[in-house]
Amino acid sequence: MVREPGTGEVHPAVTVVVPTLEAGATLEECLDSLDRQTFQDFEIIVVDNSGRNAVQPDQRARVITNDRNVGYGAAFNQAFRESSAPFLAVLNDDATAHPGWLESLMNAVEERPDVGMCASRVMLAGDGRLDSAGMLLCRDGSSKQRGHLDPPESHRRLEEVLLPSGSAALYRREMLEEIGLFDESFFLYCEDTDLGLRARWAAWECLYVPDAVVEHRYSHSAGRASELKAYYVERNRLLLAMKNLPALDLAAVPFYSAARYFWHAVYALEGRGKAAEFGRSSAAGRLPLLVFRANFALLARIPALWRERRKMKRRLTSKQFRRLIRRFSISPRQVAAL
Repeated sequence: MVREPGTGEVHPAVTVVVPTLEAGATLEECLDSLDRQTFQDFEIIVVDNSGRNAVQPDQRARVITNDRNVGYGAAFNQAFRESSAPFLAVLNDDATAHPGWLESLMNAVEERPDVGMCASRVMLAGDGRLDSAGMLLCRDGSSKQRGHLDPPESHRRLEEVLLPSGSAALYRREMLEEIGLFDESFFLYCEDTDLGLRARWAAWECLYVPDAVVEHRYSHSAGRASELKAYYVERNRLLLAMKNLPALDLAAVPFYSAARYFWHAVYALEGRGKAAEFGRSSAAGRLPLLVFRANFALLARIPALWRERRKMKRRLTSKQFRRLIRRFSISPRQVAAL
């Protein structure tokens, strides 16, 4: 427990935030896994985005109830404002944490005041392969899970990564207070990448903690390939690029986007990748319209994005940031193949 100076009040070391949309059986499994944690100095805040008051508070969790789905980022931000813990972890409601998850994260970060974020080793539930070991960034603004679909024995080393996947991450309160919280306008997808890049601009480090293991039902809530997901992923990678990429890299975004579209088309014909998966859905013919809508949404947001870009906390130069993101980059062809 942490004692607040001057007040005598005692707070948990970690607040675990669990946003939920379905508020069903997977949430119960998630909370059950938190009951089994070896690290005990934490509280749980469930943010109920179901809009139907589906989660009731009990001895193990506080509940924030919303009358509609406010999105992942807004849910986390609500819990942040209700918490006084020096660290906040976030766990998807369709993920279950191994007993040593929180203990491993805290062991990694407590002696490293330069580390503002930790990434978990996220496994695909029922599959045995990796979902993510941190995140990678393409130069068109797309982000993908590092190690996605790799065998379970890979990525076993504690090491620096670019940023964590928001499905299971730990954040330092001090960092969030400095750089700002999740951008609620993203609503779904890429908000974890946006937050992580803002943190890296401010020179906060990120560690991948391989012993912090969770099992994740991939895209359980929004579907593996849906019209909703396609629109928000495309729109938000454009918003992210406009906010975070150095000016010289912004000029290259359309060319990397074109390369990714090309490889999506190639792999769709071969029956591979997300484009092929989307092509088998009823919304396949609307994909060009979704891309158009995403680009139009960017145009409407450019003035606001430019203001956010100018006020961002920066300790790195553009050259240093460019070197950083290229260390953890993924090619358009690799993005299309996943």
